[in-house]
Parts: sequence; structure tokens; C-alpha cells
Amino acid sequence: MKKIAVFTSGGDAPGMNACLRAVVRTGLHKGLEVVGIKRGYEGMIERDFIAMNAHSVSGIIQQGGTILQSARSDRFRTEAGRKQAYENLKAEGIEGIVAIGGDGTFTGASVFMNEYPDIAIVGCPGTIDNDLYGTDFTIGYDTAINTAMNAIDNIKDTANAHNRLFFIEVMGRDAGFIALRSGIASGAEAVLVPETKTNIDALVASLKENFYNKKTSSIVIVAEGDDAGGAFEIAEAVKKQMDYYDIRVSILGHVQRGGRPTAMERVRASRMGMEAVKALLDGKKGVMIGTLHRDISYTPFEKAIKHHQEMNPMLLEIVEVLG
Repeated sequence: MKKIAVFTSGGDAPGMNACLRAVVRTGLHKGLEVVGIKRGYEGMIERDFIAMNAHSVSGIIQQGGTILQSARSDRFRTEAGRKQAYENLKAEGIEGIVAIGGDGTFTGASVFMNEYPDIAIVGCPGTIDNDLYGTDFTIGYDTAINTAMNAIDNIKDTANAHNRLFFIEVMGRDAGFIALRSGIASGAEAVLVPETKTNIDALVASLKENFYNKKTSSIVIVAEGDDAGGAFEIAEAVKKQMDYYDIRVSILGHVQRGGRPTAMERVRASRMGMEAVKALLDGKKGVMIGTLHRDISYTPFEKAIKHHQEMNPMLLEIVEVLG
């Protein structure tokens, strides 16, 4: 293998740049030519390629987002789009690719490799949701939960000052990992996640107990995909039974995607990027690089996207007991 490419796809995540930097510099160290593909699969179809050198990734390890940008690509879902992408890659002499993204990215890679097996693709898990099977933590998750925690801490200050009940919605349409850990870290009274069924009556009973025991404030963290609805819907349901409580709602939104990646994020992303290049050179393809119990793991794309990471019941118990 003489020439590889790297791209970022799907939702951006802090640490993607650190991973990209590691891929480029490891590739150069191994004597490879490295190409960056801008805007993910869409850039692959449009042949939006740029030659990468050590200077190309200088000073980016601390930046959130992705310097290669990211985009959704409906055209890549079609046979014609994938054929155009393949022809562009072959014309450029690219033999291997490191794909940094989530389940949509790896789904596209799996389909592409089934059609064009001579292009090897290895993935690095870049998603703040931490919902991919085969790794303890994904790139972006640690930064996202710290960003959420800091925002919740700030909201808690004003909640205490006014004796208010806040419902704070965090990202997590299908997975509640951001809600769970940021909720524990910020001392929330309750955490509502898609993985468990929400009982509004039980929630109200718990909040009433806090209110009558003169607790100065209460914080409820809601993952956006909770079965009872988003933070506004749940707040309205609670308000019907607690109209005497000053209830407010805050949606953290895309603030969780941005920001400077944490130290652990940068180290994890750098390690994954380096191992992805090594995997390509070792003849591996169709696998996601992960870390399980601090060791590097290789999980087939199909398994990584079909088997979602399970929520640790011990963490749920922590919320119940300490909240």
C-alpha cells in the first residue's frame, strides 16, 4: 500500500481533528502518501481531494469540529454515486481509507466495500453519542459530557438562587449516555433516557418529596429521545401536578458538539488514528478501531452498527440512590 485517504463524516465531534492528525502523521511516518477527502462521501463523489503533509495538520489537535468538514450524502446511497466515488479513488491511486464517523459512516463503508473490495476501509468511531458497539468510549463523548456538565453546573447556580426546578435537555436521540454521565457528575435529581421507560407519576412523587423537604432546587436531565418526550413535554406534564413550583426548561443543543477536546479525548483519538493506519498496513479492512478495557480492539462494521452499546445498570442505580 502506497497511498491512503482520510475523511470525517456524519455529525462532527470534538477530537476528530486529533484523530485526523494522527492518521496523516502516522501515514507519512510509514512512507505513505496521504490524501484528505473534504465533506465526507460527498467530497469523494465530487473528487474534492487535497494532498496532506505534516504541516496540513499542524496546530489542529486542540480544535473542535473537523478541518476536512462533514456532510450528508444522499448520492452515496445510490449505486451511481458509489461508482463515481470508486472511479475517483482509483484515478487518484488510493488503496486504503480511514473513515472517522459513526454508524451512518460505517454503514456506507460496508456497502461500498461489498461492491468494491479492492478499496480497504478502516474506521475510527467519531460520535458524541458513545453508542457504537466495540469501544468503551467514542471520539467526542468525553468532551460532550464535560461540556454538558459545565452548562448544567451554571444552570444549577441560578436554580439555587431562585428555588427553581429545571428540566435540561441534552443530545441523545437514540442513546442516553450523555444524559446519564453528565447527570451523575452534576448531581441531578433525575435522569431520563431512551433506554428506560419514564414514569411521570414516579418522577413527580420524587420531586414533591424534594420540594417538601425544602430542597433549594431540582435538576432533571432529559435525553432528547426519551420515550415521554423532550424536556418541554415532560415539564408540561410535571407542571400539571406541581403548579406551585417555578419550572424552567433549558435545551443545550449543539453547544455539546463544539469546543476544545479534553486531554483524554485527544489522547484516545490520537491512539485510534495511529492504530487505523497500522491496521490498513496489516491488511485489515471493514473494521472499527476501538478501545476496550484500555486495549485496542477491532470490531467488524456490521457488528459495530447493529449492536448498540448497553447502558451500565450500576450508573442508573447511582442516579436513583444519590439523586
